[in-house]
Amino acid sequence: MEPMADSVSVKQLVDAAKLTVVSGAEYLTERKIVVSDISRPGLELTGYFNYYPHERVQLFGRTESAFAQNMSDAERLVIFRRMATEDTPAFLVSRGIAPLPEMVEAGTTAHVPVLTSKLPTTRLSSLITEYLDAQLAERQSMHGVLMEIYGLGVMITGDSGVGKSETALELIQRGHRLVADDRVDVYQQDEQTIVGEAPKILSHLLEIRGLGIIDVMDLFGVGAVRADANVDLIVHLENWTPDKQFDRLGSGQQSQQIFDVAVPKIIIPVKVGRNLASIIEVATMNFRAKSLGYDATQTFEKNLNNLIEQNSEE
Repeated sequence: MEPMADSVSVKQLVDAAKLTVVSGAEYLTERKIVVSDISRPGLELTGYFNYYPHERVQLFGRTESAFAQNMSDAERLVIFRRMATEDTPAFLVSRGIAPLPEMVEAGTTAHVPVLTSKLPTTRLSSLITEYLDAQLAERQSMHGVLMEIYGLGVMITGDSGVGKSETALELIQRGHRLVADDRVDVYQQDEQTIVGEAPKILSHLLEIRGLGIIDVMDLFGVGAVRADANVDLIVHLENWTPDKQFDRLGSGQQSQQIFDVAVPKIIIPVKVGRNLASIIEVATMNFRAKSLGYDATQTFEKNLNNLIEQNSEE
């Protein structure tokens, strides 16, 4: 398991959220964000700094900007100077509102970048928090292939040489999308969601034994890949042996714990002549059907019970 990232530079945030830099462009890389929480500094504008979260991005919406407008120039400069600490990442103003001159002056003195966005405050706050949550989250590397199949994120796992990448290649040829091959970096987005992505060095790449490394986007187009996907289902490929028992009815629900989330898991025996790509497609469709309330196993058991009852009555 890899530790969570220590920080995100303001430059990374500017690029990801498409923010406009008003001042402090030369400090974007050196200024670091260490928490995903955003501060709306309403109390601080009144002079109350007892619990000022100075390590957060300071977001000014319409309310904060209007309040600051009603202050005198000298009052604003004093407040903004107190807010611009040595570890304040940035001042950010939403709704396309022009930053006040005193904010720019205080930011320039303390090397705090001043940024703007045309987005509404709530939407901008959600966008930035989601981005920082993902970037600062603890990550775990898993051995496997992550595909998007029929809109679901399917992690294909199994021992080395069992045929994961070859199966992924056939799935790509059938119109499904590759997220990551060989190594998948996963992190927990919320209480129920695990997200997987490829390490930058392996992005879009697929390794096929005897063929080498291929660039999926190059060969199949941009529609054959995606940057990340939720891990909705794990399909584990396991070599078939006569002495091993496998679930024939699909009644035994299994799962694999990733961080705090139990991800549903299916084990598929690998045997010569089995078309794994087709089986995984059907497994994905069946999993979706179960999620929507239809379970073929329950239908079979119900029909069987009805048949037993009819025979007993006769």
